[in-house]
Amino acid sequence: MPGIEPPHHPEAPRPPAPGQAAPGHAVPAVHHRRLYEPRHVPPISRAMFLRRLARHFAIASAFVFVSLLIGMAGYAHYEHLGWRDAFLNASMLLGGMGPVETPQSPGGKVFAGCYALYSGLVFLVTAAILLAPGVHRLLHKFHYPADHA
Repeated sequence: MPGIEPPHHPEAPRPPAPGQAAPGHAVPAVHHRRLYEPRHVPPISRAMFLRRLARHFAIASAFVFVSLLIGMAGYAHYEHLGWRDAFLNASMLLGGMGPVETPQSPGGKVFAGCYALYSGLVFLVTAAILLAPGVHRLLHKFHYPADHA
């Protein structure tokens, strides 16, 4: 049956735990998919770095786009705004400027307040996504051992 181990005889050798070698054998290489290269690996090439920047830009753009759609849907639903006015209010909040039209309904006021708080977090997360590759590359170049350079 899957998930049930057969009984182990006390004198039989136990199989090695994951990441450990059996007696007389080398430790198998464990390949982890990492977002960035570790300290002992040389910094990536400029072309790979530019691809990484483009990937981060695409992720940040998608995040902002989805956030804008959420804001537009909320303003259209709670304040009964047309899509252009909903776009204007949502984009102004995401941009940090504040809403153009003051919400009139109680639900619209609550939505606008929650969306304003969310927009502040969107700004911080987007900035982190965009800055992470450059900060990592800078720190990696400082910490990569000089004898490997």
